Amino acid sequence: MDKVTAVEKSLKACLWGVVGLVPLFGLVPALYAIHCWQQVRAWERSEWNPAARYLSWGARCAFLGVLITLSLVLLLLWSLSLNLLQ
Repeated sequence: MDKVTAVEKSLKACLWGVVGLVPLFGLVPALYAIHCWQQVRAWERSEWNPAARYLSWGARCAFLGVLITLSLVLLLLWSLSLNLLQ
């Protein structure tokens, strides 16, 4: 991977990570941001990435988005199970 591709993927990770903060609908973009983060991180060990901050924040947002979505799904399932038991 060259530097231009690494910067592009870092910016994509940031963009899709922020979009991934939207509960439920943002799950797929968040997973794509995590995928971009993994690819760039593997390349970044040998080269300097000028967009490392974007990559880092994109990954943070993506992980937070996945956590929010999973929490919301678990909360909905728990609420439905309580309603069905009554």
